[in-house]
Amino acid sequence: MTHNSLRKSNKMNILAKTAFLLSASFAFMTTSAIAQQQGNVGITGWFKTCNEVDENKVCNVQFRVVTREGNQLITSINLIEASGKVNRKIFRVLVPTGRSLPPGIQVQVDGKRAVNIPYAYCRPQVCAAEAVLNDQLVKIFKAGGSLEITSLNFQSKPNKVPVTLKGFTAAFDGPAVKQEDPASREELLKKQLEEKLKQQEEGTAN
Repeated sequence: MTHNSLRKSNKMNILAKTAFLLSASFAFMTTSAIAQQQGNVGITGWFKTCNEVDENKVCNVQFRVVTREGNQLITSINLIEASGKVNRKIFRVLVPTGRSLPPGIQVQVDGKRAVNIPYAYCRPQVCAAEAVLNDQLVKIFKAGGSLEITSLNFQSKPNKVPVTLKGFTAAFDGPAVKQEDPASREELLKKQLEEKLKQQEEGTAN
C-alpha cells in the first residue's frame, strides 16, 4: 500500500469511527437523568452536553420528547459539533422506527416553509434524519418561537411533534450541563431508600 493510500485509509477510519461515536454517544444519553430532574414530565427542554470522544470534543445541543412512563423516545432534536481530530457539524432528528422512509422528516419553524431532511439510518429503536448543521439554521432557531417536526408512520400518516424554541439560545450559547455518573446516582438513590425505610421502621416502633 502506498503512503497516500495508507493516509487516505487512516483518514477514512477516523471519519468512520467518529461518525459511529457521534451516533452512539448521543442517541440515548442523558434521557434518564434529565427526566428524573424534571419529574419525568416527558419533555427535557433545551440543554447542552459536551464529552471527550476519541480525542475529539463533541457537544450536542438537544431537545428530547419522551413518554411519561418508560422514557421511550418520541422525538429528539440534536445539533452536534465535533472538534479536534475531526471537525464536523450535524443536525440530527431521531424518531421511533416504523416510519415511511422516502419522504424523510419535515422541519418547520414558526409555520414558515418546511424543509425535508432525508433519513440517514435506522436502528432497532430509532430512525435518524441528518443534514449539515450550518450557521443559518442556528440563526433561524435563535430567532424562532416554535418548531414542528413531522414524520410519516408506516401507514403514511403524519406524526407531528411541536417543540418550543424557548431556551434554545441559552442552551446553545451557554455552558454544558453537568452529567451525573449513573453508578453514583444509583448508589445515592439506594441510600435514600434505605434511610426512608429506616425512618418508617423507627416511626412504627414509636
